[in-house]
Amino acid sequence: MGIRRVATGLEAFLAVPPRSLAKARLGLLCNQASVDSSYRHARDLVAGKVGRRLRALFSPQHGIFGEKQDNMIESAHGRDPVLGIPVYSLYADVRRPTAEMFAGIDALLVDLQDVGCRVYTFITTLRYCLEEAARLGKKVVVLDRPNPIGGEVEGNLLDASLLSFVGAHRLPMRHGLTLGELARLFVAEGGIDADLEVVQLRGWRRRMLFADTGLPWVPPSPNMPSPDTALVYPGQVLLEGTLLSEGRGTTRPFEICGAPWIDPARLRAALRRRRLPGAVLREAWFQPTFQKWAGQVCGGLQIHVTDPRAFRPYRTTLTILASIRRLWPDADLWRPPPYEYETVRLPIDLLTGDTGVREGLEAGRPVAAMQREWSRELPAFEERAANSLLYK
Repeated sequence: MGIRRVATGLEAFLAVPPRSLAKARLGLLCNQASVDSSYRHARDLVAGKVGRRLRALFSPQHGIFGEKQDNMIESAHGRDPVLGIPVYSLYADVRRPTAEMFAGIDALLVDLQDVGCRVYTFITTLRYCLEEAARLGKKVVVLDRPNPIGGEVEGNLLDASLLSFVGAHRLPMRHGLTLGELARLFVAEGGIDADLEVVQLRGWRRRMLFADTGLPWVPPSPNMPSPDTALVYPGQVLLEGTLLSEGRGTTRPFEICGAPWIDPARLRAALRRRRLPGAVLREAWFQPTFQKWAGQVCGGLQIHVTDPRAFRPYRTTLTILASIRRLWPDADLWRPPPYEYETVRLPIDLLTGDTGVREGLEAGRPVAAMQREWSRELPAFEERAANSLLYK
């Protein structure tokens, strides 16, 4: 697919602001990736358009400028040095906007770049904002952005018993929706009586990957440096629930993985027989500078995606984990809690959204068999989501 210029919801908003916001006092939920095609930030653009009606800024996990590198590092509330207005962190002492935060606004603009994965916490923050806006009588306007990995869906649906901050709705791991479509689905299925409006993308199609849009990539979180990272993330994020390094503390987070006790050649040889589509798994050695195994040399793999449309990230990472379990059965694999405000349930179960996935890996069940089971769930999900879709 050739590169075409897609206009974001931010740009559409600036060109023709919704009439419903003509006199509204506004808040803006954004971060460092909330830019237009010329890298100008939404804070400055919205303030230039509406003036003093921009009354507050809100930030998701990692802070308003992505300054908090690691997971589970909260950012503080503050005041914007340019506009002099409050900055409220929604990854701090609270993760939902409070009545006090919403008191000075009539509507919340949401301009965040999602990465197409159920566990990316920005979509949980969106859902919480919708719920609190409905309760407090405020409007929510999503300035839509592309799903950078397209409209494909993959993975099991989240089990309702495992709802958490990394899974706030019954979605598959790779959900195939934009942030605006997710907002519509949350309202439709979550019993949320919210006044929601979506300012749509112009020129985006569901088969597009981020490289097809012509838009600039700014990392939406510190360990999402490129669209290549987003391609592997719906699988490799599972490693956050293990004692394997997911490549944090390297220049290729999520694309590389391993541990000091892994022999890359043995692992790659085992995986070669699995014939995973769309990627080359290369033997790799690396030494993280922080987080798991910091300062220690790890053996493992780097995933090189060669055909993004054939590549299945969730299946690929589960197959890697299954092979590691077979080759090193005595290794302590699962990370204990706490993880993302959960202190009892295993992180791997929160991430997969189904305890049966971990139990299947431990029992040596073939990943292909588990994939056949979750694939039967996906048509029903796509039917559920159909009324929330905005793009062809």
